[in-house]
Amino acid sequence: MSPPVATGLDGRAVRRDFPIFSADHGGRPLVYLDSAASSQKPLAVLEAMDRYYATTHANVHRGVYAIAEEATAEFEAARAAVARFIGAPSPRGVVFTKNATEAVNLVAHSWARANLGPGHAVLLSEIEHHANLVPWLMLRERTGVELRFLPLGDDGYLVLDDLERLLDGVGLVALTAMSNVLGVIPPVRRIADAAHSAGALVLVDGAQYVPHLTTRVAELGCDFLVFSGHKMCGPTGIGALWGREDLLEAMPPFLGGGEMIRDVRLDGFLPNELPWKFEAGTPPIAEAIGLSAAISYLDGLGMEAVRDHELALTGYALRTLKERHGDDFTVHGPAALEERGGVLSFDYKGIHPHDLSQVLDQSGVCVRAGHHCAKPLMRRLGVAATARASFYVYNDEDDVDALSEALVSASDLFSV
Repeated sequence: MSPPVATGLDGRAVRRDFPIFSADHGGRPLVYLDSAASSQKPLAVLEAMDRYYATTHANVHRGVYAIAEEATAEFEAARAAVARFIGAPSPRGVVFTKNATEAVNLVAHSWARANLGPGHAVLLSEIEHHANLVPWLMLRERTGVELRFLPLGDDGYLVLDDLERLLDGVGLVALTAMSNVLGVIPPVRRIADAAHSAGALVLVDGAQYVPHLTTRVAELGCDFLVFSGHKMCGPTGIGALWGREDLLEAMPPFLGGGEMIRDVRLDGFLPNELPWKFEAGTPPIAEAIGLSAAISYLDGLGMEAVRDHELALTGYALRTLKERHGDDFTVHGPAALEERGGVLSFDYKGIHPHDLSQVLDQSGVCVRAGHHCAKPLMRRLGVAATARASFYVYNDEDDVDALSEALVSASDLFSV
């Protein structure tokens, strides 16, 4: 077993902020290693949402009575918190969505359908999650736009040797900032600079990146950034699109009705100002307030500490699991620790990932099993599915050791 790791976060202490780890799980401690799918929620987030519903619940941007104005102020303060968290120049560029998937669809349906068609291309990569793939496949069906893909090398990195040729004629590059399968962190800024030189815009899928690393849209060099709240200690049902204001101003509305209008007549309508132009209907008010509380919580931990903790824990996991299980434990993705996040997609002794996940659950260890909404990547890796352990702020070495012990139990059960 590897020696413990030194990190700025104490996973055991952090866990005390999350009620689910104090709940009864059949007398077993909960070893939650599926944060890449959805993170757990600290008490501060749950209390913020409860407080809104219990004390100031009203619709936003509509009432002129006290609690309606308080709700509106909290909702817009949440938008400002998101802008600060990602280094956006103004809250006007932050649009609340249900999740990152809806944010990608917004750009595909609004900006792309207005600006791309036959003769244009969108550049993606072979490591994209379905959320940053299917909207562009749908766009291709509807507009005839060409899709191109940055290939994945056998070492777990994107191959950029042919980047300039692939960018020729491209109108948009849509790229994940961290793979939910391989954990690899592509050189987004390098790709973004090349894309801009070729006249293309850049959309960054930050669903796995924003919760784990300090994020500054200017440093990424992106024109659009999307991410979800539920992977960063926030509630489900809330995500965000950040976009350059000049682009958002020129884009047609995505959905119609409610808050997205300035004026409506029987023969037409005028859309609202940014960012409400893209927020049709009653928005996710409590969820935005919960996301704001999650940002405050992560700010309290410090995003540099969050990243350092993840690096240390991932390194501990790679060493520990390899030392104990050797070639029986195969991890997909790059070897360099600093170029990956805390996501370990693995094969263990040829046991089917679904069977493995069910057996690990008997030891209280929660890992994801399946194609991870990345079927093309599974095919590229030559596997039908993998098991996946993913770490966050409440995990520590004990969780890794529990996973290692549970793997031994699985091996004994399957007699392999």
